[in-house]
Amino acid sequence: MQFTHRADAGRRLAEALRHLKGENPVVLGLPRGGIPVAFQVAQALGAPLDVIVVRKLGVPYHRELGFGAIGEGGVRVISEDIARRSGVGAEGLAAVERAEEAVLARQALKFREGRPRVDPAGRTAIVVDDGIATGATAAAACEVVRAMGAARVVLAVPVAPPDAVAWLRTEADEVVCLSTPHAFSAVGQWYQDFSQTPDEEVVDLLARAAATPAGPSAIEAETEVEVEVDAGGVALAGDLTLPEGAGAVVMFAHGSGSSRHSPRNRAVAADLNRAGLGTLLFDLLTPAEEGHRANVFAIEVLARRLADATGWLRSRESLPIGYFGASTGAAAALWAAADEDSGIGAVVSRGGRPDLAAPRLAGVRAPTLLIVGGRDTMVLDLNRQAQQELRHCENRLEIVPGATHLFEEPGTLDEVSALARDWFTRHLTP
Repeated sequence: MQFTHRADAGRRLAEALRHLKGENPVVLGLPRGGIPVAFQVAQALGAPLDVIVVRKLGVPYHRELGFGAIGEGGVRVISEDIARRSGVGAEGLAAVERAEEAVLARQALKFREGRPRVDPAGRTAIVVDDGIATGATAAAACEVVRAMGAARVVLAVPVAPPDAVAWLRTEADEVVCLSTPHAFSAVGQWYQDFSQTPDEEVVDLLARAAATPAGPSAIEAETEVEVEVDAGGVALAGDLTLPEGAGAVVMFAHGSGSSRHSPRNRAVAADLNRAGLGTLLFDLLTPAEEGHRANVFAIEVLARRLADATGWLRSRESLPIGYFGASTGAAAALWAAADEDSGIGAVVSRGGRPDLAAPRLAGVRAPTLLIVGGRDTMVLDLNRQAQQELRHCENRLEIVPGATHLFEEPGTLDEVSALARDWFTRHLTP
């Protein structure tokens, strides 16, 4: 089993953990890479999210080789065998531990931004990471939450070697692991995208989770179904989510180099779902077509696919429809919305390239919101020029201060979600 990225792994892991939803769980992610996975789990289970800070103790001349780990509250897990075979003296190993203790304290303060710990006492604690190599860090995390009074400790990871899973079953009350390959050399080999998770993303995800009241999830996972979208005879993979009583559906047109698994689009879609709006995230190109870079800039072709997919959706659901487009996908959305019979109720562009739909902008009648990062200067200029061509529809340009093209800065994607939610709610479900 291979995962597209951490968000994809988190969504899949959440499905395997659904049996815990009724246990009032708390989700604790290991930084840094475990937080994007844990965020998806917490969202799906409607559970609070917190960080569980532990530090691996690496052999000085080979940092990837861990001889143990430490956690908050003075918890230590040491592999005496690895420590002995490393050939490093006791003082050298103690120096590593002192240095990591200092880092641990700084990280806990930075990640929580002054928020108190989520108390797992008397609850089921789900400890989540993006994968396991030796298992020492995960074992330390389990000991930490057990020492904090958790009634039950569940360790959940997408991938780990079989021997590590066998050992960790003695450390946790339950281990949920989606894949246990025997040919295991590193966690990253089981991800298509295993790029480093920056501290800023950890802080942002924890803040977003803290801002969402804990309790039953507004969106039950079973409302999301995998669909095969018929776009003029071309079968396209998609994910359709319809909350109970949904008043409208927003179709997502992703940008160049992205897909329906885009964590940013999925984050926006989740916020729309919580507001009672349905969403359809689907790929405008087949896997074979995505291999040719020129296809992602074939705006007219993408727009025709989007229009055909809209017809397919209308054959299933009689709800108002809006478009959310990102990057080149925004151009396709505006192009398709310009059709006289499109019937599209609203359009939102995130970091879009409306200039690529220039010949069609004057024909757009749907209320259109253009969202651009304040530091995305070139795209901001293009949006300002394009806005002048939107002469026959209500339109607005919103600039998110401090944001760059991908809205990776803490809090900026939340601003995008709020703007999109309000626009679609006002125009699709008045």
